[in-house]
Amino acid sequence: MRLVKLVFKPEIAVPMLGVTFASGVSVALVLARIAWTGKLQYAFLVWNLFLAWMPLLFAVLACDKYRTLSGKHWHFLGLTCAWLVFLPNAPYIFTDLIHLQSRYFAHFWVDLVLILSCALTGLILSFLSLYLMQTIVRRVFGNVASWLFVAAAAGLSSFGIYLGRFLRFNSWDVLFQPVKLYRGIGNWAADPLVSSTTFVFPALFATFLFIAYVMLYALTHMKQVHMLSLPQRNQQPSEA
Repeated sequence: MRLVKLVFKPEIAVPMLGVTFASGVSVALVLARIAWTGKLQYAFLVWNLFLAWMPLLFAVLACDKYRTLSGKHWHFLGLTCAWLVFLPNAPYIFTDLIHLQSRYFAHFWVDLVLILSCALTGLILSFLSLYLMQTIVRRVFGNVASWLFVAAAAGLSSFGIYLGRFLRFNSWDVLFQPVKLYRGIGNWAADPLVSSTTFVFPALFATFLFIAYVMLYALTHMKQVHMLSLPQRNQQPSEA
């Protein structure tokens, strides 16, 4: 109950309601496709969307701990680490577009809209959590440091997406398969230029995330436009 109150605090209630609505519609689309085709092939999108919520929940909890710090800094640091570990799960859904390559061309446009709706929702979830964490960094270290933090988060998130899509690791492996994960990262670090995928994919995806975040940040920080120069409706022209 406390988490629900934190998630829907007045300061963030509007974007939270937006992503909740988008998540509900995306899940409904997945269930509708399952009912229509009788196949469960895209049921994984529901789980991926659930994972996409995790970084936002950790970010909300981290912000609350930062606001009420009372000598328990390790709580805040633990939540921040959890946020960073789960952050790649949110934009990861974009890579599920790979499932459109093969077997189910008959429903291509339906499946494209289905995946994109889940992917866009995941992307906004990741950006909302990133904005909350950037706000903390800005208050502590300043504006420039906060944007360096955003760039670093985009890079680490993209590398996490690479680990998930191509090396088949997930966030839980930090706890359940740490040795295997360490070896996988070590093999990548030993020769990151072994192929175009190992280097170009994380770099391009990081660029995509950073640019998309900057555009959304700019859009949400627009000042209200006053159309003072336009005549009001039903306004009578002045007499000469």
